[in-house]
Amino acid sequence: MTQTDRVLDYLKQFGSITALEALRDLGIMHLSSRITELRRMGYPVERDMIEVKNRWGEKTFVARYKMEAA
Repeated sequence: MTQTDRVLDYLKQFGSITALEALRDLGIMHLSSRITELRRMGYPVERDMIEVKNRWGEKTFVARYKMEAA
């Protein structure tokens, strides 16, 4: 199973994924590259920027990828 396959399965199972989840749960360092591959394969993946807090409690934004609704 390729990393791209793993990301696709994760999206299907959980509905969305962030870079931290990709690293923690799948061991994938470059999620955006895998998302690009999925898009090139024709999968409708969209990105939302979500607000999170960093380790110092400061606001920052990260990408959350999800499959577009059919």
